Amino acid sequence: MNSPLLIIDLAHPPRPPATVEQELLDAWNDVRNSSALRALKVIHGYGSSGRGGRTKELVRNWIFRNRSKFIAVIEGEEYGLYDRGTQELRKALGNFPDSDLDAGNAGVTVVWIK
Repeated sequence: MNSPLLIIDLAHPPRPPATVEQELLDAWNDVRNSSALRALKVIHGYGSSGRGGRTKELVRNWIFRNRSKFIAVIEGEEYGLYDRGTQELRKALGNFPDSDLDAGNAGVTVVWIK
């Protein structure tokens, strides 16, 4: 089964803020204009500080500023079968395989595109 997720890795290697935002915009456009893709999984890493890194903060701030473009945003910490947003996403998009599902991965964010 093909996954409806486009996965982008913004954490490896780290990028300047303007590059992160441009890659998010490009990925959003790719999903929005695709007949097969419906969501975006952003790997932003967690950082070494113990509270989240700069890239994670940039990604989540960009998502917040552009929230009108999304059906739902699921932080990796919550991305699991018992999370309501995850349940709705998987009901609509199917039960596709994803290694981060139920992993409590604070280094990813899943964005369901309108």
